[in-house]
Amino acid sequence: MEAAMSVTPGAVTLILANPSPDSAAEVPGIVVQVVDLKPIGNRFTFMASDGKSKVKAMLPTHFVPEVRSGNLQNLGLIRVLDYTCNTIPNQSDKALIITKCEVVSQALESEIKNEVNKEEKKPAILLNPKEEHVVSSKPTNAPPPAPFVLKPKQELKSASQIVNEQRGNAAPAARLAITRRVHPLISLNPYQGNWVIKVRVTSKGNLRTYKNARGEGCVFNVELTDEDGTQIQATMFNDAAKKFYPMFDLGKVYYISKGSLRIANKQFKTVQNDYEMTLNDNAVVEEAEGEAFIPQIQYTFAKIDQLGPYVNGRELVDIIGVVQSVSSTLSVRRKIDNSTIPKRDIVVADDSNKTVTVTLWNDLATTVGQELLDIVDTAPIIAIKSLKVSDFQGVSLSTVSKSTIVANPDLPETQQLRAWYDSEGKGTSMASVGADMGASRAGGLRSMYNDRIFLSNITSDPNLGQDKPVYFSLNAYISLIKPDQTMWYRACKTCNKKVTEAIGSGFWCEGCQKNDAECSLRYIMAIKVSDPTGEAWLSLFNEQAEKIIGCSADELDRIRKEEGDDSYLLKLKEATWVPHLFRVSVAQNEYMNEKRQRITVRGEAPVDHAAEANYLLEEIAKLTAA
Repeated sequence: MEAAMSVTPGAVTLILANPSPDSAAEVPGIVVQVVDLKPIGNRFTFMASDGKSKVKAMLPTHFVPEVRSGNLQNLGLIRVLDYTCNTIPNQSDKALIITKCEVVSQALESEIKNEVNKEEKKPAILLNPKEEHVVSSKPTNAPPPAPFVLKPKQELKSASQIVNEQRGNAAPAARLAITRRVHPLISLNPYQGNWVIKVRVTSKGNLRTYKNARGEGCVFNVELTDEDGTQIQATMFNDAAKKFYPMFDLGKVYYISKGSLRIANKQFKTVQNDYEMTLNDNAVVEEAEGEAFIPQIQYTFAKIDQLGPYVNGRELVDIIGVVQSVSSTLSVRRKIDNSTIPKRDIVVADDSNKTVTVTLWNDLATTVGQELLDIVDTAPIIAIKSLKVSDFQGVSLSTVSKSTIVANPDLPETQQLRAWYDSEGKGTSMASVGADMGASRAGGLRSMYNDRIFLSNITSDPNLGQDKPVYFSLNAYISLIKPDQTMWYRACKTCNKKVTEAIGSGFWCEGCQKNDAECSLRYIMAIKVSDPTGEAWLSLFNEQAEKIIGCSADELDRIRKEEGDDSYLLKLKEATWVPHLFRVSVAQNEYMNEKRQRITVRGEAPVDHAAEANYLLEEIAKLTAA
């Protein structure tokens, strides 16, 4: 038992003497003790100890379940079956990256120390080319340790020799795999020399053009995932972008070598990796035909009711939900070059009982969007990766060039959502997540207390928002709602776009290209608001207006027609001199050849007096500290 619960003498020396074995066959089942096991990001690190020496070690993400389950423990023993050693930048030490291991023993009572120094003599490693041999770690009068077979290196064959014997001449796509060892992504760093990786393309961006002081060019990037689930972003410019763009296909597996790594720019990185990869024209990319492994697209789903903290941030989000509605394709004219691009809106719900509008752009609008429109009656479940979160209509999502959409994906979340929707979601009335993004909620705190200003800060600067819209938060009272203004428009019940009376009967929607017997009313109105510094007119749309007025436009129209003007005016009066928190955009609009400042409400919430008091205390603390 004592031998079984022991480390391999001189294990650290053996590892460092052969820092990058050509194959797992060269690794002689080295046993080390796990010391000081702790999480670092989404991985675990520890010190690999042989009782005398230690080396910093790291476990890839696929070992996390072993640690979480308690199978792999601190002070336990593991047998290292495959590994690589990397140089730590600006240090002489190396880091051991364990790519394959097995648990020998769970936690011992204490750390093993100085086992190899019980005798002056060092353990001998006897190698005989024609026999199998063991490492002797004890004096002759001590019980022998469990043997670990070291196969003679002279008799080992290279990976290419083995594959050639088994398969004859390998296909060109497999050459990189058999000429050198495949490295896990976690083992790569900018200071490493030659490497080969085997990865799946889990996201492919568009080939984009750019223009700067150095001239014009093109660029595109891909997200790569290896079999451990580790991801990295690879970027290609100009000739390399033109060369590799048609070679990379979403979902396929590739061998890649001769790329370079650098520290990832946190401002633009889209995956959880400290490094990013650049492939120039000399990089080698070969498709691994017939090769496959489990990792497909890696998702980190956010619930719809938890989207608030991401509003107007740089971080992209993934969602999964049930499609509630799909609009027709519309064309939007770009101001920058006057070109038109297609867009389509879909409404998605999840088991947080909230909905959110997702805007699809370009090819996603015309291809995937049309496919969703064809099957919307079946309530398909979609997983969308890489969505930008904005404060339009409180909270909304839109696709970017790297976004991907999968309908009815084979995921555990799909089954959970389907069970929820069939049992209760289908009959539940769900509100938009942006409609009640209150100040006391996580998202509201971000939207309503960021960039807080007074009305005078906006009205005193007529050039504000001249180049592009700017966003602010306000705390103001509604002082006037004109009763004689045009407060609503007739809208299509499918896409909410304006409809006109059709010839004969019904209402014609230009967006949906169809005639409906009925339409709905949606608010579009102006309100005057006041704060201690002044007043201003704000444009208001349906979602926010419904909350302020307290009823839908259809209901207010009914009150006016059936109950008379007095009830109508009373309803508007009840909405005045009530404090609100507003998230607004400020932009310049041109009317009759004259530029005017337009302030539009993008989000609204009632004042949470406790949260407001905390905000004011924080502002006072900043002033006193200054």
